[in-house]
Amino acid sequence: MKRKRLILSISIFFLFIFLFLAGYIADKYETSPKKKIIYHKKPDEILEKQLKQNYKVQATIVATGDIMFHTPQIKSALDVKSGTYNFDDMFKSVKKYIESADLAIGNFETVTAGPEHRFRGYPTFNTPKSAIKTLKDIGFDVLSTANNHSLDVGREGLIETIENIHEFGLKNVGTYKNAEKKLLIEDVKGIKVAIMSYTYGCNGLESRLTKEELEYMVNFIDEDKIKDDIKIAKKQADIVVIFIHWGNEYQREPSEFQVSLAQKMFEWGADIILGSHPHVIQKAEFKKIDGQVKYVIYSMGNFISNQRYETVKNRYTEDGVIVKIHLEKDLTQNSTKIKEVEYIPTWVNRYVSDGKYKYEILPTIDYLNGKSEGISENLLNKLKVSYKATMGIINQNKQQ
Repeated sequence: MKRKRLILSISIFFLFIFLFLAGYIADKYETSPKKKIIYHKKPDEILEKQLKQNYKVQATIVATGDIMFHTPQIKSALDVKSGTYNFDDMFKSVKKYIESADLAIGNFETVTAGPEHRFRGYPTFNTPKSAIKTLKDIGFDVLSTANNHSLDVGREGLIETIENIHEFGLKNVGTYKNAEKKLLIEDVKGIKVAIMSYTYGCNGLESRLTKEELEYMVNFIDEDKIKDDIKIAKKQADIVVIFIHWGNEYQREPSEFQVSLAQKMFEWGADIILGSHPHVIQKAEFKKIDGQVKYVIYSMGNFISNQRYETVKNRYTEDGVIVKIHLEKDLTQNSTKIKEVEYIPTWVNRYVSDGKYKYEILPTIDYLNGKSEGISENLLNKLKVSYKATMGIINQNKQQ
């Protein structure tokens, strides 16, 4: 009897201990009902708002000036044995700057009408289409084709050039095959960039087109047209970029016309103006319009050409600049701004090898920052002079 009571007492004791511990554990780890309700009732839109709070995206655009191929450059690219043309070596030193950008644009100042029209340089250009392949391979995305050489081989050359650009996977702006031209808007990491291009003229070769063709095949500078185009672009894009062929050749200061038209385009809604045609660097400016910072460089000089002191008695035609524009879009405010502009000054080196001229675009800053081993003192001095001249012009004006 005593033994039964002892067993019962021990059982009751362990049952009590078990219930006590079970209650303690439940108390300790149970999530309060209040917290559960708050967690499960949080709306998805509140979570999305928190994730997007202060969320911004950045993108970079690089732009270059005149891409030209004079006769000596074409001969330089020729492989006599195969009869093919390869322009890669001319651009290999600047490839890293072009391909690293989110969007790369250049002024393609020639046409590619095919060998039946004879490959040649100034005064009426016709370049092997392999030059376009090189530009694609180094990272270009868009080529501006509205310039004074757009009609060097007439209507046929203009159309063939556009088709060749598209064949190699690039886009063009400023010249068109038919009247169904569309506004070019590139989505650059979530920032919509409208790109437009205009030229002052085509060296009198406009007569090669009918009046109807002139209406759509080449974008000429017409203030009413530009104003209307910008208005349309502003409704669809975050940033409006204008490539414009204007100004006076070899003049290192912009003309009154350039300055006046730039101001008008800013007031109409353009954000970035990238100038070409003078074949030398002209100054850059920031303008503040209605609280928005705008940017213009009146001329980016020659990216590649045979123009130099030895050919045109102007050393500044050897200089160019890669303009790198940093954009930032605030997704909560749906606003986009120019955050920063960088410059990579370039200089075209021409030298003789295997009995013919060779060309290479050199980023001057690379050689001034320690990459000078293996180059002559004479070449290094030319790079220093070029860098100083370019940055001296560009830095004339600071942000307003």
